Amino acid sequence: MNHGPSGLSVAVPSTALFTDHYELTMLRAALRGGTAHRPSVFEVFTRRLPEGRRYGVVAGTGRVLDAIAGFRFEEDQLDFLRRTGVVDEPTLEWLAGYRFTGDVHGYPEGEVYFPGSPILRVTGTFAECVLLETVVLSVLNHDSAVAAAASRMAVAARGRPLIEMGARRTHELAAVAASRAAFIGGFDTTSNLAAGYRHGIPTVGTSAHAFTLLHDTERDAFRVQVDALGRGTTLLVDTYDVTEAVRAAVEIAGPELGAVRIDSGDLLLVAHRVRRQLDELGARDTRIVVTSDLDEYAIASLAAAPVDAYGVGTQLVTGSGHPTCSMVYKLVARAAGDDPGAPLVPVAKKSAGGKLSIGGVKWGARPDGPDGEPTTEIVGTGPAPEELADDLLQVELVRGGEIVGAEPPSAARERHRLARERLPLSAGQLSRGEPVLLTEYR
Repeated sequence: MNHGPSGLSVAVPSTALFTDHYELTMLRAALRGGTAHRPSVFEVFTRRLPEGRRYGVVAGTGRVLDAIAGFRFEEDQLDFLRRTGVVDEPTLEWLAGYRFTGDVHGYPEGEVYFPGSPILRVTGTFAECVLLETVVLSVLNHDSAVAAAASRMAVAARGRPLIEMGARRTHELAAVAASRAAFIGGFDTTSNLAAGYRHGIPTVGTSAHAFTLLHDTERDAFRVQVDALGRGTTLLVDTYDVTEAVRAAVEIAGPELGAVRIDSGDLLLVAHRVRRQLDELGARDTRIVVTSDLDEYAIASLAAAPVDAYGVGTQLVTGSGHPTCSMVYKLVARAAGDDPGAPLVPVAKKSAGGKLSIGGVKWGARPDGPDGEPTTEIVGTGPAPEELADDLLQVELVRGGEIVGAEPPSAARERHRLARERLPLSAGQLSRGEPVLLTEYR
């Protein structure tokens, strides 16, 4: 498979083996025991947010839809399963014709979530739903973690542009996913060309220290770059002496110089010095871009600095200390038999250690409070109250195996901006605290 439901290129031809061994052994046993075709409902949720986070961000939904569309067992994959004895021949025959024919509902991509929020609901037979567990969680846990970090950085940046530049700090395919998630969370551009190609994210970049070191002098490097890329380019000024580099940059490019980039040192102090020097040289419109191991705290500390844009890498693509959201995929309801019309019975895990789950098919709603801001995330089972009809959060994503909820990352990005603005002001605090909304169960 070369393209997903969005029409954009996907990373691999099949996602069927992006799963765990025990998904297939459960399938094998359920087929043997006659329970594989029972109507079932699985839900994705998290029991808690990462420590200190006030809200989570749903990201990766579009990639989940691509993964479902690409979940096909090809002949060489079936041969691998046969050769290694993971499953028997009846199971292999069933897998050869696998197509997800169920329904998927969930919080739309870019929406925020809280502990207990029914982020994704997968409905179908046990057999076809259980196989999707690992790939769904793999995508949502990674992408939502990056999007949450990006969102916090966007709040700290206070409207200043953010550049994602973390490709060299993670797996090559994870880098593309991280760029997409960062864009949804509030970043403006990426250095990753694959992300630009696959997801339509604007790409940027000019030069590294290696380009300056290649030339006999820094001035030679600047002159060649300006000649090739124009006066609006960004010149890296911290290879040798920042003051001399800024002087040379303006002399060569003139006051039309687009920007200078600072990648080391005391960024607050250096930014003030560079801004003063640029103004004295007449380059008042030349912007200052800072990089160098930034996170949301470093960005917030630069709020008073004359910085025009931030480039973030390592901390962004690793979730700024929280590389996963601890989302789980749990069976919450199943029928007593194979009849598609059989009533669903709520089921739930009961155990010690904080791993309890709540049975039943759930809905989520977020009504406004008395002052126009939401104060609670309401999660319930059974029919939703009429007064919450306009506040329900889940949308249809897959109907009868057909993708119906695909949308471009730009739509999820705008949705997140609006969702974040709707939260109480305290949602943007970087200090440790509890989720900004309480979860109320009904």
